[in-house]
Amino acid sequence: MNSEDLDLFARVLRAGSLSRAGMELGIDPSTVSRRVAQLEGELGVRLLHRSGRGVSATDQGRQLLGYAEAVGELLAQAGDRLRDPAGNGPARLHIGAQPTIARILFGPLAHALQAHYPQTRLRFVEALGNQILDKLGHGELDFAVIYLPEQIGALQFDLLLDEGLHLITPGNAELPGDRLEVARLGDWPLILPSTPHGIRLLVESLAARHGFTPNLVLECDASISLTKRLVMQGCGCTVLPLAAVSEELADGRLRSLRLVGPEVRRRVGIVPGRNRVIPSGLWKIIGLVKAEVARTITSGTWPDAVLCATAAADTVMPSPDAHGG
Repeated sequence: MNSEDLDLFARVLRAGSLSRAGMELGIDPSTVSRRVAQLEGELGVRLLHRSGRGVSATDQGRQLLGYAEAVGELLAQAGDRLRDPAGNGPARLHIGAQPTIARILFGPLAHALQAHYPQTRLRFVEALGNQILDKLGHGELDFAVIYLPEQIGALQFDLLLDEGLHLITPGNAELPGDRLEVARLGDWPLILPSTPHGIRLLVESLAARHGFTPNLVLECDASISLTKRLVMQGCGCTVLPLAAVSEELADGRLRSLRLVGPEVRRRVGIVPGRNRVIPSGLWKIIGLVKAEVARTITSGTWPDAVLCATAAADTVMPSPDAHGG
């Protein structure tokens, strides 16, 4: 058993099938199956449950996956730390973000990173919040820029900004001004994601605090684009930041009401991958991310966002200096 065997095994479980893992690795599925069988034979335990729907880990497989992820992470960190003194940056950099943030930030961030670290192989991942947190937990991302969940728990993060949330309505809706008291949010038919997603949990938290029942007419776990299309077609309203609907507001396909009483704002932060030892080079990259975020706010590309003036004081993600280098 070696690191390549462990990497293959982890990829199989992440892909959910031998054939998809083979496609990702560029090898025949039968070769993947044979190498997993050899691993099982060497360890003397069954690692996978196989079915027509794919594969899943046995108890022993889940244990091995933890070791595989730890070994992969250690090797990646060793390479990054050894390369960093040369000023070349990490060999690879995986960054995640939710759709609204990705649409605003990934373009300018790609230009900045390519200019500073031309030898670094970039990978951007766009996914919903709970999916991003899962990828961070499995060490698949170096860091992510995400909307911070209502319940932070033990999550480490570096605070970037906050932005207001709005009720988003069809373009032909008759609105009572440009603001809506949060307590009246229950009067509007809502299209929201299902419970695991951030906006749904936020609306339910507001309902509990302000004494209303959300009028949920449709659950939509698809892309924000589909949610916006449903609103434009008159199927209901939703709750989003202005950054997610700026184009549709500009051309009149959607309208918005700022949620007030008090104003509802959501925080955005940088969250590192699980158990990552942050090399100095990565801290420089995070500095570039902060600079690009500031530029998007000052240019108006990220509307209704306010950069956290006390970001350094609010940072709960320890710097390398805090650990003695």
